[in-house]
Amino acid sequence: MSLQDKLDAFKADFKAGKPLYHVPPEIHPIMERATAEPIASGQAGRAVKAGDRAPQFRPQGQDGNEVSSDELRARGLLVLTFYRDVWCPYYNLGPQANNEVLPQIQSLGANVVAVSSQIAVNSRRSVRDNELDFPVLSDAINETAAAFGLRFNLPDYLVDLYKMHNNDLPGSSGDPSLTLPIPARYDAIGQDEVALYSEINPDYVSSRCFRAMSDP
Repeated sequence: MSLQDKLDAFKADFKAGKPLYHVPPEIHPIMERATAEPIASGQAGRAVKAGDRAPQFRPQGQDGNEVSSDELRARGLLVLTFYRDVWCPYYNLGPQANNEVLPQIQSLGANVVAVSSQIAVNSRRSVRDNELDFPVLSDAINETAAAFGLRFNLPDYLVDLYKMHNNDLPGSSGDPSLTLPIPARYDAIGQDEVALYSEINPDYVSSRCFRAMSDP
């Protein structure tokens, strides 16, 4: 089953309120609005894209120490994905799919790194729970996402919805300002700091930002 098939199946189950999710139908228009508004804002078009020089960044590694973008690029071409948090089941499908094709990516001289808006302990949990063979770095207040033009503020109505369902975003990310990154990936960032390919899409149900560089 392709990643898009998995996402479509998850979305169908979510909207159907199957026992795993127990989501009341009145929530769906709220979630759809929260997706439509970032699309309408045009922010994705203003973010760093293919052909642009990628900014320097220094997220935290899973051990809590800083990892520089220079260090990451020194290991080879870099496939950089922006990953929400371990609490988001849609986003967990993406890293799992990238992990499946990691050997092909590495055979092309590239390495995958995910940057997540969560604290280091939750990044370690992402790697453990999803059985990943690549690191998930912690961008706990979305500074790296901001440098790429991807950080956005969560609307109050969505924050209230998350609180209703006991989703502790400040606790997960360590960011009291309540921001998230627009879904994005950048492929083949080399020593010249330029990405050869980019995909930026505020619709987090889209698989395009999850695909690895070896995908057709």
